[in-house]
Amino acid sequence: MTAMDLGLSPAEEAFRQEARGWLAANVPERPLPSGDTAEGFALHVQWEKKLFEARWAVVSWPRAYGGREASLVEWLIFEEEYYRAGAPQRVSQNGIFLLAPTLFDFGTPEQRDRILPRLAAAEDLWAQGWSEPNAGSDLAGLKSVAVRDDAAGGWRLSGQKTWCTRGAFCTHLFGLFRSDAAAERHQGMTYFLVSLRAPGVTVRPVGRLDGDDGFAEVFLDGVFVPDRDVLGAVHQGWNIAMATTGSERGLTLRSPGRFTATAARLVDLYRRRGAAAGAAIRDRVIDAVIDAEAYRLYTLQTVTRLAEGERPGAESSLNKIFWSELDVRMHETALELLGPEAELVAEAPGAVDGGAWMKGYQFALAGPIYAGTNEIQRNVVAERVLGLPRR
Repeated sequence: MTAMDLGLSPAEEAFRQEARGWLAANVPERPLPSGDTAEGFALHVQWEKKLFEARWAVVSWPRAYGGREASLVEWLIFEEEYYRAGAPQRVSQNGIFLLAPTLFDFGTPEQRDRILPRLAAAEDLWAQGWSEPNAGSDLAGLKSVAVRDDAAGGWRLSGQKTWCTRGAFCTHLFGLFRSDAAAERHQGMTYFLVSLRAPGVTVRPVGRLDGDDGFAEVFLDGVFVPDRDVLGAVHQGWNIAMATTGSERGLTLRSPGRFTATAARLVDLYRRRGAAAGAAIRDRVIDAVIDAEAYRLYTLQTVTRLAEGERPGAESSLNKIFWSELDVRMHETALELLGPEAELVAEAPGAVDGGAWMKGYQFALAGPIYAGTNEIQRNVVAERVLGLPRR
C-alpha cells in the first residue's frame, strides 16, 4: 500500500498562505449570479480573467501557458482555499479540468500552444459534446458522423449533441463523432475540437426547472473542421475520450475542497438551525463531515500514486459514485434542517443563505447522472475493479 505524508512542507504552507491572502482580497463580497445564466456567465468570465492575470486560473500548468507549475498537492491546497473562501464557480471547468488534461496527453505541440493559453485566459470557453438524444450513458451508441473532405483538408460533422453544460454561452465544443460507419461500436470514432461559431452550427438552450438556460443542445449540419482540430489519431477517439472521462470521474473535476467546504457550511447551518432537529439529523451532519474528510484522504492517496507514475484506472468510477452521492446527501440534510424555508428562492425575503442550499441540491441531483450514470459506474466497478463476472 502506498504510504502518505499528510504534513505540508514549508513551501506548501507558504503556497497556502499566498492563495488564502489573494482570495481574501479578491473574492467578490456578494455571490455572483448563477453562471448558468447569460448575465452570470459574463460576470464569471470576468472573474476567470482575473484569476488568470494573477496566475491562479491553472496553478499546476506550465508557466508558458499561464500556470505556476504547482504540484498536485499544491493544486489540492488551492482548491481547498478556493472553496473555503466561497469563490465563484469555475465556468471554464470543462476546458481546464477535462479538455486540458487530454490535450496534455494526446495533443500535438501546435495544439497545446494554440489552444491552452486561450483556454486558461478564458478567451475560449469549451462545452463538452458527449451525450446525444439516444446515446447518454451509452456513449458508444452515438450517431453523429464525421465525413472526410479531402479537398478541404478536414472533416464535415453532422448530428446532434445534447446536455452541453453552458453550451449556450461557450465558444467551442469538444466531442466524439463516428468517422467509420463500418467499425465496431467502440471503434471508428474520432475526437474533434469544434468552433461553435462555425457555419452550420446551431445552438439551442435547454430550459431547466430552476430557470437557468446554460444547458444547450448543439446541431451540426456539415460543419467543417480542419485536420489540425482532430485530437489524437483518427478513428481512435474512444480511447482518448476514456482519458477525458477519467478526469471527469476522478481527480480533477470534483476536488475534495468542494465537499469539505460544503460540510463546513452544513455544520454552521446545524449550529444555527439544528437545536430541535434531533439526533438523527445531528448524526447525518457528522457523517457528512466524516465522508468529506474520507474523500480528501482518498484523493491524497490518488495524488501520491500519480506522483509515483501510476495512472488512474477504473477506480475513478468508484470515486465518481462516492462524491456524487455525498453531494446529494449533504444537500438533503441541509434541506431537512431548513424545513419549509428550504423552498425560498434567493430573491425571497427570509431566504436562508440566499437560497443556496436548494440551488445546490438541484445541481447535486445531476451528479449521479453526468459523467456516466452511477448505475453504469457500478457495473464498471463490479467488472473492472472487483473482477466480478459479466451477466
